[in-house]
Amino acid sequence: MYNLGIYILSIFLKIITPFNSKIKLGIDGRKQTFDILSKNINETDKTIWFHCASLGEYEQGLPVFEHIRQTYLDHKIILSFFSPSGYQIRKNTKIADVVVYLPLDTKANAKRFINLVQPEFTVFVKYDIWPNLLLELQHKNRRAILISAVFRKNQPYFNFYGKRLRKALFAFEHIFVQDKKSKTLLKTINYHTVSVAGDTRYDRVSNQIEQNNKLNFISEFKNNSTCIVIGSSWEEDEDILASYINNRASKDLKFIIAPHEVNSNHIKSIESKLTTSTILYSKKEGHNLSNFNVFIIDTVGLLSKIYSYAEIAYVGGAMGKTGLHNILEPSTFGIPVVIGKNYKKFPEAFAMIKDAGVLSVANETQLANTFDSLLTDNHYRISLGDKNLNFIRESKGAVVQIMNYIRI
Repeated sequence: MYNLGIYILSIFLKIITPFNSKIKLGIDGRKQTFDILSKNINETDKTIWFHCASLGEYEQGLPVFEHIRQTYLDHKIILSFFSPSGYQIRKNTKIADVVVYLPLDTKANAKRFINLVQPEFTVFVKYDIWPNLLLELQHKNRRAILISAVFRKNQPYFNFYGKRLRKALFAFEHIFVQDKKSKTLLKTINYHTVSVAGDTRYDRVSNQIEQNNKLNFISEFKNNSTCIVIGSSWEEDEDILASYINNRASKDLKFIIAPHEVNSNHIKSIESKLTTSTILYSKKEGHNLSNFNVFIIDTVGLLSKIYSYAEIAYVGGAMGKTGLHNILEPSTFGIPVVIGKNYKKFPEAFAMIKDAGVLSVANETQLANTFDSLLTDNHYRISLGDKNLNFIRESKGAVVQIMNYIRI
């Protein structure tokens, strides 16, 4: 049934390719995977394979990848992505020697991929469990681990219909999970080689504060005003934010919007909701940015630095059902973070609402009241920011635990 499902998926993707540019990128990219591997890997190469579903998982695994890269200099690193949003942005990363799209998980593709890569060691990040690939690794006696994993009771692994996916988990010689609940769930299916290491993203974002985060154009725009940064927003987020921005934006309170999707249609949709003076990143040249109240970042790769300019951050994804984006990035700069209401699948959100400075809102009214409270009470705002920073610092350490395990 699984293999039939993959076959049907491949047909479906081909049918909708003309109507979806993102899917077309993935389809076209996968056509080149085996050629790229053949040209760049020799039989004598010692290789290590990293796999990430998308950009978020890449950022999550990056501190581990960096340590492995620095430790095993005689190995060639192969990095694969399933999603175009990861591949397109990180296809030239220095962390890997070869970057490819992961082929669809057919038995034939799995055998061909593993025969070409011949990984001495494999690291999967968080999820994206592909049974045929993992079982082929196991068949070839190749070592593999899963890091920063989170499991929930309703996932196929723990239900009667998830036999093949459950079997694939046992191809990992060790699984590093983020929380104790995940470890307990794995024990119910008799998987015992598991450690609670936490989330490697805490290590990742902790390093960000030590980087050069200066962006001159953001400094010019902010011009000593108070600034709210809206990161990785979706339409559901923007719908409840627009009214507040239109009513409150001024030379003293400015907003930066860095949406998750930066295609022209989405950017035009954001602009149509705003009545205050607004400038796009792509049109900033030749303008005095300090004259504008809203700055829309219609490009990618800048958000982690932009958060360093915020007094308050709003992180998108949880107002709708697309999934909460990274709340750790702004938290590491010691600022309070506001999110939507649908955060149940994100353990860091639960923990930081309870023990740190993350606040959840369910609608436009709650959003306005929360922002107003943070803006009018400096002590309250600063104390929540301090709680977030301390939480990040105390949650580091997953990378050390994982690297202590790895011996290649």
